[in-house]
Amino acid sequence: MRLKSIRLYNFRSFYGMTPEVILSGNGQQNTIIIHGNNGSGKTNLLNAFTWVLYEKFSAAFASSEQLINKRAIHEAKAGQIVEAWVELAWEHDNINYRLKRRIRGRKLKSENPVANANNQIEIGKTELFMQYAGEDGRWSFPRQQPEDIINQILPSNLHQYFFFDGERIEQIVRSDKKAEIAEATKILLGVEVINRSIRHLGEAKKSLENELAAIGDIEIKKILTTQTKLESEKSELIVRQQQIEQEQLEHAVLKQEIYSQLQSLSVTKELQERRQTLVKQKSQQQTELFQSREKIKRLISSQGYTVLLPSLHLKFREFIAKFKQKNQINPGISREFIENLIHQQKCICGADLIPKNPAYLQIIQLLETAVSAQNETTIIQIENHIHELESRAQDFWQQIDREQIHVAELRQQISQLESEIDSINERLRQDGNQEIRDLQTQLDNIEVKIRDITLEQGRNQQQITYLNQEIETLQKQINKQKLQEDRQILTQHRIQATQDAISRLNQVKNRQEKYFRIQLEQRVQEIFQQISFAPYIPKISDKYELTLVENTSGQEIAVAASTGENQILSLSFISAIIDRVRDWSENQKMLTLPESSTFPIIMDSPFGSLDEHYRRQIAKIMPEMANQLVILATKTQWRGEVETEISHRVAREYVLVYYSSKPDCEVDSMEVNGVTYPLVQASVNQFEYTEILEIQHQHQYPLRVEEKMLADYISA
Repeated sequence: MRLKSIRLYNFRSFYGMTPEVILSGNGQQNTIIIHGNNGSGKTNLLNAFTWVLYEKFSAAFASSEQLINKRAIHEAKAGQIVEAWVELAWEHDNINYRLKRRIRGRKLKSENPVANANNQIEIGKTELFMQYAGEDGRWSFPRQQPEDIINQILPSNLHQYFFFDGERIEQIVRSDKKAEIAEATKILLGVEVINRSIRHLGEAKKSLENELAAIGDIEIKKILTTQTKLESEKSELIVRQQQIEQEQLEHAVLKQEIYSQLQSLSVTKELQERRQTLVKQKSQQQTELFQSREKIKRLISSQGYTVLLPSLHLKFREFIAKFKQKNQINPGISREFIENLIHQQKCICGADLIPKNPAYLQIIQLLETAVSAQNETTIIQIENHIHELESRAQDFWQQIDREQIHVAELRQQISQLESEIDSINERLRQDGNQEIRDLQTQLDNIEVKIRDITLEQGRNQQQITYLNQEIETLQKQINKQKLQEDRQILTQHRIQATQDAISRLNQVKNRQEKYFRIQLEQRVQEIFQQISFAPYIPKISDKYELTLVENTSGQEIAVAASTGENQILSLSFISAIIDRVRDWSENQKMLTLPESSTFPIIMDSPFGSLDEHYRRQIAKIMPEMANQLVILATKTQWRGEVETEISHRVAREYVLVYYSSKPDCEVDSMEVNGVTYPLVQASVNQFEYTEILEIQHQHQYPLRVEEKMLADYISA
């Protein structure tokens, strides 16, 4: 998807029709810069993209129900229709699209009692229009619904990756967003299409099983009835597990909010900070305890057998010693050497070895006790291996002892931390301030709920495992039934083929998702390290939860990231998503979506809260990561290191001119290539509104909107 242009009419702060903002560049010049002060309409412009495509808005978009420009409403007569629209043009797979979303409203009569400053218009439903043109250039209307076409090109729940508010981008790493991120990423990867295939195959399998139950014998019908009951119970448990995960996220967010409230109270700030420190230490110790237990398990599974071998070692040594005592093993002279002397009929001393003479008989007697060189080598190797195993057994016990001591120490430390946490909790429960007691009570209740649903989650998982085993057993019983009729045999084969297809699709899905997640994590780490100077390592869990860890002590420990680091982590994640999906698409590693490897990024204020180093690094990386980049920034965000790093990548620049209705409005401007462009101007009426001007790199002062419209009209 390559954006070409956008145009607005009476949308929010943009009065009248804006000029067409060209969004496409060429080659290395893939970046569009739109300058504007805070409050000038940058967020409105960002949401114009998401509204026209998906009828969705960013979190910072206030009063989303008020889309039609206030001045346009005011100038309309009572009963007159007022409208606002956004028109977006883009190209995808050699097809040009033009999309227009419109909202209309009727101006209320002045005598209407509900007509006031905030409610002067009756709003209708939005309307969406689309046209497309192929390589022949002929425009026509699509047969599909516009929403379906848009979602095939760039699904709606992925828009947060490509149209985002830079000042709030760190919300991507919030724990309550991980489910949404996981689903969106699966759509990018094409996993969701595989999931749909699996669901459809499951429905087909159920239909075939119903058919088999109708034509099969009584035993099969009985087994299938039991299987259907178990699968229904399993489905209910899976739904409940998903609900529990959502509840856990909600409780975690609520718990953090209560922590923040307690920390904001001066009387409990110190206690709350201490408790949070203790909770973090406890979590780290529990993680370390888990790792030690896992290490013990690995040691036992990989080296535990060595402690069971001493008796076998002893038997082997007794066996070898016994043969040596009987002169059945004569090390040092190999059997092959003696056989060669007999064949040559000559001893090493020069005597002839003629049958039945004394020298010959002695050689024959020696041959009976000689060992093959190969056998002798094997015995030596086995003895060496036994020595190694005995040494490994000693090392095994030493490692086990160390880990057991470490486990005991960790348990004691965790117990001490829990005691101190309980002490703080009790102090807060008994505090003389009612508000503090209420907050702690709420916290206690949340902890109880978290504990209960976690236990339920464990029970449910055990039951799901049991049901899977039972269903598998029943499936084997069905397979063993002797089906006499051809129809029964055919249906049974179809069921088996369907189940095999489901199993294989699940394997493909899991492998593809796991491989993609590993590659994605590696790319996130590379990009994060290019930007950040902190020794932190980004990690992506199997649920796409983003975290930062440090490994300075040789052990991974979670760190509490700052707002700036979370912003960098989120930008790294988005850049890595686009980079990996583009790579997979170009190398045909994807089975399904997306249809293209070209993705635009529209960023509002991506540099605001970052320091100079981070601003510079992000400015270097973003134009490289995105196929097409549109940056909405204030002049202070643009100037300096950002302008230095991006200016050579800029194809076009625009200015948002804000007209303020304040009587004492302080005007503002910026200079580009020796030309001064207004940023803030005094409004000639009582309304505030925004105009869009294109920066003329030929040192020509740009026309105002009204002047350009007049010039276009005259030239036409």
